[in-house]
Amino acid sequence: MGLRGSTRRAVVVGSGPNGLLAAITLAEAGWSVSVYEAKAQAGGSLRSEARTLPGFVHDVGATVLGLAEQSPALRRLPLASYGFRLAKPRIALAHPFDDGTAAVVTTAIEDTVATLGSDGRAWRALVGALLDDWEHVLPQILGPVPLPPRAPCALMRFGVHAVLSARALARLSFRDERARALFAGFAAHACLPLDAPISAAFGLVLAANAHLSGWGVAVGGSQRLADALVAHLQTLGGTVHLDAPVAALAHLPNDAVVLCDVTPRQFLQLAGDSAPQRYHRQLARYRYGFGVFKVDYALREPIPWRAAECREAGTVHLGGTFDEIARSEDAVSRGLLPDAPYVIVVQPTVCDPSRAPQGFHTAWAYCHVPNGSDADMTARIEAQIERFAPGFRACILARATMSAPQLERWNPNCIGGDINGGMQDWRQLYARPVPSLRPYRTPLRGVYLCSSSTPPGGGVHGMAGWHAAHCALADARAA
Repeated sequence: MGLRGSTRRAVVVGSGPNGLLAAITLAEAGWSVSVYEAKAQAGGSLRSEARTLPGFVHDVGATVLGLAEQSPALRRLPLASYGFRLAKPRIALAHPFDDGTAAVVTTAIEDTVATLGSDGRAWRALVGALLDDWEHVLPQILGPVPLPPRAPCALMRFGVHAVLSARALARLSFRDERARALFAGFAAHACLPLDAPISAAFGLVLAANAHLSGWGVAVGGSQRLADALVAHLQTLGGTVHLDAPVAALAHLPNDAVVLCDVTPRQFLQLAGDSAPQRYHRQLARYRYGFGVFKVDYALREPIPWRAAECREAGTVHLGGTFDEIARSEDAVSRGLLPDAPYVIVVQPTVCDPSRAPQGFHTAWAYCHVPNGSDADMTARIEAQIERFAPGFRACILARATMSAPQLERWNPNCIGGDINGGMQDWRQLYARPVPSLRPYRTPLRGVYLCSSSTPPGGGVHGMAGWHAAHCALADARAA
């Protein structure tokens, strides 16, 4: 593998958002780029399918694209010219309580302040301060370790809180249960126990992102974003080969730079005996995180939430109190199935009616499970929804479930149902897949990793592919 003479040729293995951003970045630099995708459809986890009934469009993977809208790698691209556009709910997120009320997050932070009572001012101080620093902080957390930091004061203000556990920050910042529970719902996206260091970082980033972006969805399904990326790559001269699995790096052209949108486990399979033993051992120790059990719903009517605010929300976090959510995530971390799981519900037809026949709706819900668990969590998920939306089951026309192992079969990057490309605790947040200031390089000349198993980790932002491509470009210039 490697560069020969003046040849600038690249092969990208995998067509998730990171792989496509890597390909686009190299094509923009004038390279000849080919993407090889094992599945019949490009996009990785950005794929939409009819999983229940005809006319109902379901995002099997990602739906909420808040980070995509703010990603420096994505927002510069003319994706609207290829038919991609976002629809946004009036309420980005709602967190209902057993008394029939809910806390909400919108693009106006005062809406949230008004639902948090005496903690409203504290929410404004904590999250509002991050909103003020966002343009300086976001680019630095969406990449490898920022050395030297470009806005050290802003990054320090964020870091003082981000290194804490979600529980510690919630206790320090809020007096009442409503604000603590709202923050717990955001922090639990980390797939970590809420007592774990840096779990607060995920709560802060996602809360700020929801306030700023409104957590929109792609009109017509997330597949539209993947299709727009493919179309843009093709206008730059790149090609995408579908139903084209790559079994080994040795099968690829030896004059091409290779970027792999795969996790460490697949990379070791691709590299075979060519990976140095030390690097092989490091990747073999790479840890994967929680799995996911997901249900897609075709609905005859909207979910009958008791709290009216939930009916206008694109995303709803279910779990009640901070302690309930913490118990659920702690159980999963110990390899147990929670009886009352923390559940994320997304109802895209609140703002995008094109996803269902007129008058009907779609929704999906998922909860965390131990990595690789094949447990069916449907009943427990629906019990949580019924808790806050009595009569929900009567609205269901059809459902389609996906266990953690099935999710991995659908997208091999979701090892054991892990949608983040690996555990994102303090040991693997930046040191992924190995501790390195250039984590995208591998010891194989001209071979790079560009998946969510490299910084900044999971999410639809394309930044890992963007950084990996720039790493390859810098190496080519230096060669």
